[in-house]
Amino acid sequence: MNAFAAPLGLRVDVELPDDELERELETLWRRLNRPGDILHVLPCLPISHLGLVFRYREADGEHYVYVEDPTRQRLAGYTVFNRLVELSRRADPHMRAPHSKFASAYQRRGIAKAVYSWWLDSGRCLISGVRQSSGAHALWHSLSGQYALHYVELRAKALRWFATPAGCVHADLYTRMLLLGRGQSLRHFSKATGMQLGGG
Repeated sequence: MNAFAAPLGLRVDVELPDDELERELETLWRRLNRPGDILHVLPCLPISHLGLVFRYREADGEHYVYVEDPTRQRLAGYTVFNRLVELSRRADPHMRAPHSKFASAYQRRGIAKAVYSWWLDSGRCLISGVRQSSGAHALWHSLSGQYALHYVELRAKALRWFATPAGCVHADLYTRMLLLGRGQSLRHFSKATGMQLGGG
């Protein structure tokens, strides 16, 4: 289902140092277990992966998935499905830009992929942000085996689909990747969001 045979590189994000990330995850873990905190006793998602617990919160149109390791009594990491200010009001309800942070011990174990698959299986779509880590870029391409992956231009709050790799300037800050949720078609998505089809 990959739109293009060869993966195209995008801008690489800067990753947090391990010790800084560990401190952030420890703070979140304490909040998740502190009675009275807004993060305490969040509902669990029906994701089964490595014996981990996936807790969910929605606030102001953004979605948070916190991944707990009950055996080690710690937070493995989390994913935020962000709204993008670059999107128009028409397009905003139809996609979110995911950003994941996981402790080094939990990376490359398919956890973020399980979270993204849960989101996409619900029929919702994903768009990449301005920058991605190399791991995130690889993850998107691994998901393209199950979900349709496309390249789009996001400029002046307007989306335009690239019909061919030649039309996609992948290093351009306006170029994004788009993963369509299960059951979504490019034409239906275009009609719902106002995205232009037939780009070069």
